[in-house]
Amino acid sequence: MSTELLLLSDIDKLGKAGDVVKVADGYARNYLLPQDLAAPVSKHALRRLEKLRKEREEVSRIQLAEAKEKASKLDNASVTLRAKTVDGTRLYGSIQAADIAAALETGQKITVDKAQIALDEPIKETGTFDIAVKLHPELTCTIKVWVVEG
Repeated sequence: MSTELLLLSDIDKLGKAGDVVKVADGYARNYLLPQDLAAPVSKHALRRLEKLRKEREEVSRIQLAEAKEKASKLDNASVTLRAKTVDGTRLYGSIQAADIAAALETGQKITVDKAQIALDEPIKETGTFDIAVKLHPELTCTIKVWVVEG
């Protein structure tokens, strides 16, 4: 048996908020409905979804404005990190996103979460690096990170 539900939240491998999906009765009864992730298809559920969508848009707009303000401070910002080296260029250890976030907070007085720093792999040598900082899904800025022997 299957149940037709209206998703109230985005769910991986199932759908986005607002989609009407068919799921197994047990999945609906034991997970989606108790977690308030979905509702039976009805006019009431559609009104509720519209209200949730408007609230999310407002929150997203506020977050985007805050991100733009932070991006103006971060634009062309640079931080210098000192690290021990093995031979003058290779680092003894590595520089992680958390190290960059901490340096931004102490040097620039700008708080950035380490998850927002797009560092594919740890920095393992001295030099200058352009690192992307994703402040919002629609807004990314770049900072310059100097890694020097120290």
